[in-house]
Amino acid sequence: MSANDRIQIGIIGAGGIGNEHMKGFQATPGAVVTAVTDVYQPLALERAKQYGIPNVHATYQELLQDPRVDAVVIAVPNDVHAPIAIEALQAGKHVLLEKPMAMNASSAKEIVKAHHKSGKVLMLSHQQRWESVYLQVKEQIDKGALGRIYNTKAGWMRRKGIPGWGSWFTQMHKAGGGPLIDLGVHMLDLSLHFMGSPKPVSVFGTTYAEFGPKRKGIGDWGKPDWNGFYDVEDLATALIKLENGGTITLDVSWAANTTFQDNGPYIYLMGTDGGASLKMGQGTLHTELFDRTADVEVNVPEGDEGPRIRMNAHFLECVREGREPMTSAMSGLANSLVLEAIYESSRTGNVVNLDWSLD
Repeated sequence: MSANDRIQIGIIGAGGIGNEHMKGFQATPGAVVTAVTDVYQPLALERAKQYGIPNVHATYQELLQDPRVDAVVIAVPNDVHAPIAIEALQAGKHVLLEKPMAMNASSAKEIVKAHHKSGKVLMLSHQQRWESVYLQVKEQIDKGALGRIYNTKAGWMRRKGIPGWGSWFTQMHKAGGGPLIDLGVHMLDLSLHFMGSPKPVSVFGTTYAEFGPKRKGIGDWGKPDWNGFYDVEDLATALIKLENGGTITLDVSWAANTTFQDNGPYIYLMGTDGGASLKMGQGTLHTELFDRTADVEVNVPEGDEGPRIRMNAHFLECVREGREPMTSAMSGLANSLVLEAIYESSRTGNVVNLDWSLD
């Protein structure tokens, strides 16, 4: 593949997230979406017409055999992330995998092993890392402006935001969890990234389901299925200890009687030489000068191209150059280990130590 060749992308899953990827890659130089598939074929055909995609496949297996596809985006329900990712790698395709990496840690480990054998690029689609403010803060962290970040408080609170009640979103065997695996994975991933990607070693957490089972707290994302059911949490809280002695406090909800942090995402970074407050995509750096506190705002520049374009460009660079992406397979495994441990800790009431072995 020459530097001038466009990388041919196949989209597996034509729903809401798949649609975002189609729009994103259409606007990303160096890529062309050549194929799409979905279990609901009329939707795949509709997207193909909408975006001018030349090939619609009946199954993802058929798409994986298409020589006109160099890389695939996996944008399907959580329970089939692992099997499709493994088959894609075995078929010789590069993979951009939607979050969460897998339903559980054992499935995430199987993906990691398949990735190691394949020699192909596997990248997790954590677009939050590519937000302009977060990139600017990370640049300051890498320069040492915050010193050693030893404590992070992060979360994403929604007051009334349960998505697609009764659909796969709210079914444990399909989604693997509720807001923890949906929103918490983003904030956990960002926290570990800002802290230098230390290994998490132990977790203590609790989950609650106080709204969803009563059909309360329902938001406007996704289509409800009133013949379905709700057996996931609607709030989770956890303390995560890291191998370097640092800690992360994580709180997430789809529904809660609160306006905590304006019902959105937030991260507070506490370092030895400075800190940062990141809320709803805005940021402030904190330090102390002349024996006084000092704050510096971090803003999104005018004309910002957006996080998905930067994320896509990074994926294409990694494919062309055979580089390890910033959101690597091991970063996905770290998230899966912690999320599974929070659910286990909630069930048992005990601290859970993480097992990083791939055996």
